[in-house]
Amino acid sequence: MKSSSPFISALLLIGGVFISLPAQTQLMPVEKVEPGMQGTGVTVFAGNERTEFSAEILGVLQNSMGPLRHLILARLEGGPLEDSGVIQGMSGSPVYIDDQLIGAVSYSLGSFSKDTIAGITPIGEMLREDLTPPTGAVRSIPSLPLPLSTDSLTSLTPNGLRASVPFETNQRDLTALAVSIPSFLGGLQPIPTPLTLSGFTRQSFDYLDPMFRSTGMVRVAGGGFSTLNQPFSDAPLEPGDPIGVGLIQGDLSMAGTGTVTYIDGNRVYAFGHQFYNAGPSTFPMTRAYVHTVLPSQALSSRITSIGETLGTIDHDRSTGISGTLGNLPPLVPVHVELLTPDRNRPESFDFSVVADDLFTPFLSYNAVLNTLLSYSRQLGAATYSLEGQALLDGLPPVTFQESFSGASSSVLAALYVSGPLTALLNNEFEPITVEKVDVSITAHTENRTATLDRVWLDDPRPRLGRPVPLRIAIRNRRGDELLRTVIIDLPASNRDQLQLLVSDGASLARRERQQTGEAARAANVLQLIDALNSARRNNHLYIQLLRSDTGAVVNGQRLPSLPTSVLGVVSADQRPGTFAPLRTAVLREWSLPFDHVISGSRILSIDIDALE
Repeated sequence: MKSSSPFISALLLIGGVFISLPAQTQLMPVEKVEPGMQGTGVTVFAGNERTEFSAEILGVLQNSMGPLRHLILARLEGGPLEDSGVIQGMSGSPVYIDDQLIGAVSYSLGSFSKDTIAGITPIGEMLREDLTPPTGAVRSIPSLPLPLSTDSLTSLTPNGLRASVPFETNQRDLTALAVSIPSFLGGLQPIPTPLTLSGFTRQSFDYLDPMFRSTGMVRVAGGGFSTLNQPFSDAPLEPGDPIGVGLIQGDLSMAGTGTVTYIDGNRVYAFGHQFYNAGPSTFPMTRAYVHTVLPSQALSSRITSIGETLGTIDHDRSTGISGTLGNLPPLVPVHVELLTPDRNRPESFDFSVVADDLFTPFLSYNAVLNTLLSYSRQLGAATYSLEGQALLDGLPPVTFQESFSGASSSVLAALYVSGPLTALLNNEFEPITVEKVDVSITAHTENRTATLDRVWLDDPRPRLGRPVPLRIAIRNRRGDELLRTVIIDLPASNRDQLQLLVSDGASLARRERQQTGEAARAANVLQLIDALNSARRNNHLYIQLLRSDTGAVVNGQRLPSLPTSVLGVVSADQRPGTFAPLRTAVLREWSLPFDHVISGSRILSIDIDALE
């Protein structure tokens, strides 16, 4: 059952000649694949030309990834493979025996291997979309006790993507197959997916590289979503053609690339391993063009540009990706305007990111961070002031208004934009559609931080029912003192001791969350949006007039001044985690905005007896 004659094999080794496949591709079950068979693979090493290579079957590793999950082991030859080894981007390259498709090249043997040993995912497993559930990251966010603050929002977006699970092989299986592997480095693993980028600076992607690399994606040189001067083919997509999985399109672009394995009508199967193992998905399926192969002793890669969108990748599984031609996926438009007063020239950027619970906020963070690092100060501290909104389908918008200053201000500003998107798209109440994100950022080259220095009442003997000026002094990092005044309205009658709390937003939010524990949470989407819009901010000081009192938080709502009898009834009627007692009531609250990021807190006690 060997399909390659000596003449054909010679042509393959010389440089590769593509031979047309039968109109109706036949599939070979993995049970019929045997050691010693000679197969023919198809991929693109340069341009749009599909080229053949040979595949000598070494054996089948059965149930190596679980029940009914096999991998075909093969030695590849032909084209540049002798020098390059297995190539990043050739994941999905179909392999045929006697004109029957057996599967897709999808795994490689570690790095620095002297032999081109590859793993082939059986085509039957690639077609079982409903039997290969996703095992990637669980799409959930940490609990969100209220009130929210800027520091809690910047921590919501995942700090990294969950690592892909490598293919585990058994050393005895390899020995039994007579495979000579003097340096067994981690066994067979999914061939890394090359990420083609444009518009991203090296510095900005250095922040992101570890997050993508942990999932088996690696950045490579390439071009973005443009057909300018690129000889993209306009022929129908065929097995062996390069294909892209779009993540960002527009002024910034990002896409993973691989190879088409099989086409059934308008259904396309590719890669032979996961892209991110996201399960049901809506990634753009794009055309791609291969410029050349970049050889490497570690792992060679194709240099690729991305072209037009052809359809939608709607399944992302451990055995491959699949999608439908013609149906274009929804995308989330993002507009970022960057104002730099010293340049007196605004910069505008428009791009679209995939509509996905995980990738929409993560890619928005990537793109905003790249914008800040590309067009503002790259060394030393800087200050960024943000304004904008995220428009939601059928719901009120979520607003952005905050300042960040210091050495990490660019990262925090980008995370602040993505944080509310993470909370919304991963909420536990109902699906949310983000229609557009619009952000304006003003970049200053100086550090604008300040600390709360002191607070005092102008009148040493204030009277109940009368306003009293509260003086607040902050000091910036140069030592300059800035004074502000807030008029405090004292209640007309009160026999209890009053306190004035003056605090930065993060400290106040932490204090309030400690008081309420797990009880103060949003109970629906509208409450969540309100909590996001009213989050305690870095560039505000908050003043609260407090009184000792009994109250409670019930289902996220603060209920001050409750009689003891009512408090007992309410507490007995609540589920665990929905009730928390309060010992302090907030009589009044004021907020002071600054053009600095403020830190610090002070408390003033007011003795009521001394006022009468």
